[in-house]
Amino acid sequence: MSDDPSSCRAPVDVRRAGGTELTDDSIAVETPVALVFNGISHAVMMATPADLEDFALGFSLTEGILEAPEELYGLEVREEAAGIAVHLQIATQRFMELKQRRRSLAGRTGCGLCGTESLDQAIRPIAPVVAPVVADDAIQHALEMLRWHQPLQRETGATHGAAWCDLAGQVLLAREDVGRHNALDKLIGALARRDREAQDGFVLVSSRASYEMVQKCAGAGIGCLIAVSAPTSLAIEQARQAGLLLVGFARSGRHVIYHQPASAALPVSHASGG
Repeated sequence: MSDDPSSCRAPVDVRRAGGTELTDDSIAVETPVALVFNGISHAVMMATPADLEDFALGFSLTEGILEAPEELYGLEVREEAAGIAVHLQIATQRFMELKQRRRSLAGRTGCGLCGTESLDQAIRPIAPVVAPVVADDAIQHALEMLRWHQPLQRETGATHGAAWCDLAGQVLLAREDVGRHNALDKLIGALARRDREAQDGFVLVSSRASYEMVQKCAGAGIGCLIAVSAPTSLAIEQARQAGLLLVGFARSGRHVIYHQPASAALPVSHASGG
C-alpha cells in the first residue's frame, strides 16, 4: 500500500504485440465515505479518501444542508472497518431541516436524484449568480495548467479534477476524486474554508458539465463553469436560469460557449479556435 491513501499498487499483466509483462500498477483508491450529521448517517458516497474535510463541507453546502460554512461547528474523520465516517456537528436549525427532508442517498455516485420521491423534487431552484468576464486566453492557459494540478490522475489515470482559476487563468486551487461531483464538492469546500471570493474566478472541471455541476457552482456563488467535455441540455438550461457562463469542450486551442450572459461577453481572441 502506498503512503498516500489516495492510491495503492496492484499486480497487472501488460499485453503488447509480441510479448507480456508482469508488473504492478498504481491504482486510485475508492472507498465508502459516510457523512454523519449530529450522529445520524445521511449519505454514503464512493470517494477517494483525500481532502475529506473539504468534501464534507462542500457536500453540505451544495446539497443545501448548510447555508454557510459557519453553521458547521465541528468535523472529525474516523476510519472504520467498512470505510470512513466523517462526523459533522451542525447548527440545530439546519439539523432539524435535514431530518424533515432526509432521503436515502446510499451508494450515490453523483446522479443527484437518488432518493427523490417526486418529479417536483427532481430539479431544485437554482441560485442566481454574477458571471465574470473570462478571456479566451485565460481559459486556454487554465487548461494547460490543469494537468500539473492533477498528480493522482497522472499517477493512476482514474480520477477527475476540479480547479479554481483566477481571471488570468492561473490555477489557484485544485482537488481530485474518482467521482467528478466529489471533486467539485471538495473544491467548493476548500474554497469555503479559505473564504475565497467566488466572483473573482472560474471553475474548470476535467469532466462533462451535468445540470448538477451547474447547480453546485451556482449554489456556491460561482458564475462560470468550464468543462473539458460537453454539457447536457439541462445544464445549459440551468446556466441560462442562473446567469452562469457555461463553456464546454474546452480543449487545446478550442472551446465552445454554451451560455454567455450579456454582462459577461468574452473578448474574442485567436485562442478560441473554430
